[in-house]
Amino acid sequence: MPLANTITIFNCRPLEIGQIPVLDIAVFRNTIIDAVANGQRIAALFAAPTHDQRFFLYALLADDNAGELYVLSAETADTYPALTPDCPQAHLFEREIAEQWAIKPLSHPWLKPVRFHPGYRPGRDAWNRKAGESILPCVTDFYTVVGEEIHEVAVGPVHAGIIEPGHFRFQCHGENVLHLEISLGYQHRGVERAVCGGPNKRTLPYMQTLAGDTTIGHTTAYSHLVESLGQTPTSPRAESLRGIALELERLANHTGGLGALAGDIGYLPTASFCGRIRGDFLNLTALLCGNRFGRGLIQPGGVRFDVTSPLSITFLDRFYRFQKDVTVAVELLWNTPSVLARFEEAGALTPQICRELGLVGVPARACGLEMDCRYNFPAGVYRFSHIPVSTWHSGDVFARAYVRWLEIQKSIAFIIDQMNMLPEGPVITATKPLIPNRLCVSLVEGWRGEICHIGITDSQGIFRHYKIVDPSFHNWTGLAMALRNQQISDFPLCNKSFDLSYCGHDL
Repeated sequence: MPLANTITIFNCRPLEIGQIPVLDIAVFRNTIIDAVANGQRIAALFAAPTHDQRFFLYALLADDNAGELYVLSAETADTYPALTPDCPQAHLFEREIAEQWAIKPLSHPWLKPVRFHPGYRPGRDAWNRKAGESILPCVTDFYTVVGEEIHEVAVGPVHAGIIEPGHFRFQCHGENVLHLEISLGYQHRGVERAVCGGPNKRTLPYMQTLAGDTTIGHTTAYSHLVESLGQTPTSPRAESLRGIALELERLANHTGGLGALAGDIGYLPTASFCGRIRGDFLNLTALLCGNRFGRGLIQPGGVRFDVTSPLSITFLDRFYRFQKDVTVAVELLWNTPSVLARFEEAGALTPQICRELGLVGVPARACGLEMDCRYNFPAGVYRFSHIPVSTWHSGDVFARAYVRWLEIQKSIAFIIDQMNMLPEGPVITATKPLIPNRLCVSLVEGWRGEICHIGITDSQGIFRHYKIVDPSFHNWTGLAMALRNQQISDFPLCNKSFDLSYCGHDL
């Protein structure tokens, strides 16, 4: 059923810019708040300039139950009434809008920088110290808890071992965490801005390295978007091979994640086995294209490498062995009481918190929410080969781990089916120029959750604006909530159960 004041948009189906409703800012705000209250969620909320430097707010709302997407917009001045006080899902998006474009959401409760970078708006930076007109605080304050025996623990941004930078501040009473504040931005590269003016020869490498462990997911989302905007058909064989690569990426990361969870509690059998098996799945991706992370495999128009019959036989022979190995290694977890004692009731979230914060992917499904783009908003091969949504109900570390195991099993079955029934035909099609003055949404269920790419073309058919929402952008706040009233020693375990990306958040 259409949502009032919006227009329905379909995954990977371009929409003419002129068809998008332009609302009064108050109507725009109330429409989003009412929609979220009625079960929709914010998939993306961003500001975009026009050629004459007017600014529009765009919102993409998702109805997972109905499988429908809605888009709406509003022209905004330098300030507008914030959504966040009435719609917590908007909090990080609005902080991002303020930082990027110096557009202030009035009455936002905690307007601090997201990535700590200079703004994109010429002559009006969000933290212009000289002019004394800073929208964002020049000195970043951290949330503090005051009281007897309260102490603060600061971790990072430099961590032990090989890990990306992120800063965590724990407000603690004894070992009990009262509040965790997560401050990121150290990996900001300005990818969204660099894509504007494309596509060009640099655009595809940007997508392949946007979040290195999600190369297939982000490159698939980008390729679907470019193909849709250019009305470029892709062959069934190419879409099948993309699906195989995407599920291999899911297998490698879920397997590695379960091994790391085992390592965090000192359960070495699964930790050591899964570390090796993750490498086995990565090597299967290398077998397909020569790169373990899938770089160079997917591009607009299809895939660059085909699978010959001998290669298919070799692939499946190895794959069946790895299926047996991962089954034995992971089932050790569920049959070991000491493992379950650490996983169960640790870092639990409720479905209500998931909905209020707009969480996606594994953390949401671990709370029983049936949210999976492969099922709710299918594109590519998933339009014809459905994968059931894997959920659990307890919302804790165990649930997030067990959902990964359920997804591993379904991904294995999917890959076997696709490899045994690969359609005939070419694997690459020449792309066409992008259609001018269009907006297109591309949703892909990456291994972490929903990947959202939105492209807006100008009158010449090039990207005027490009928006990327990695699932980590939605879910870091969920990790902070999961740590409340937990022991600080459980942070590594909870952190790994979310398994979020720093660079995917920072872009």
